[in-house]
Amino acid sequence: MPARLAMTAYEDRVEPRDETLHRAQLATADGTSRLATIVNLSPNGFMARCDADIPVGAAVTVTLPVAGAFAAEVRWSLGGRIGCKLAQEVPPALYQFVLAAMR
Repeated sequence: MPARLAMTAYEDRVEPRDETLHRAQLATADGTSRLATIVNLSPNGFMARCDADIPVGAAVTVTLPVAGAFAAEVRWSLGGRIGCKLAQEVPPALYQFVLAAMR
């Protein structure tokens, strides 16, 4: 994905993100586990820094504290950062607890 399109996808998100700094494992569809740092979160997605190249469209699973495992799709990838959309929203009753545990 060209850098311009990736940044457009990044800037087009529809909900605000909350800053975090949380180390997490991302499990890919082939069973590979990648270490990532989630730097922001919303009920429907997150941005993470990751040394591994995870392509746009890849399916990943991330485990969030308090809430458990969530399937996600990589929506953009640029310069060691990825933006992911969660397949299911973090339950509103848990979101603030998840966020507190990730800060």
